[in-house]
Amino acid sequence: MKLQVLLLSLVPVALALPAGDKDASVSKRQSPNAVTDQLLFSVTLPAFTTRRNARNPPNLNWDSDGCTSSPDNPFGFPFIPACNRHDFGYNNYRAQTRFTQSAKSRIDNNFKTDLYNQCKSSSAQGVCKALADVYYAFVRAFGGDDATPGKRSSDLVKDYEDKLRIYNKLVEDAQKKGDLPRLN
Repeated sequence: MKLQVLLLSLVPVALALPAGDKDASVSKRQSPNAVTDQLLFSVTLPAFTTRRNARNPPNLNWDSDGCTSSPDNPFGFPFIPACNRHDFGYNNYRAQTRFTQSAKSRIDNNFKTDLYNQCKSSSAQGVCKALADVYYAFVRAFGGDDATPGKRSSDLVKDYEDKLRIYNKLVEDAQKKGDLPRLN
């Protein structure tokens, strides 16, 4: 009987404790590497953006220059969230001393997936995806040259140039059809 009274008296105390954010409490128990991987590869881009805006957890590097080093985006496709997550991956993998060629490739592949997902809201999906291919080829060829072992492939540069030609042709075709505005 005394045990039941004791247990029942603890119920209000337990209920008064803050429930908190499940993801936040899990991330407190996980290593920075595990949280980084979870945010890069396991949560949706909108969920990542929510965590990024909250700087949650605060011990990770949330800095990003958006898409400033990437090729032009004259039609305003919504690529900044994808660029933010890509920068998050590079920055944290560097800080965690695990920025290898295979890690870079995995981060870059996730970037392409994020870019394609962002294109789903565009009325010019073909051109958007072609520019996503340009961004992806750009980071493969020119981004993260400090990944170990560091060696840039001339094939990747050629792939970037090919993707850029395809994109420019699709833009020209879409402008002729009136699907995209002509830019001065």
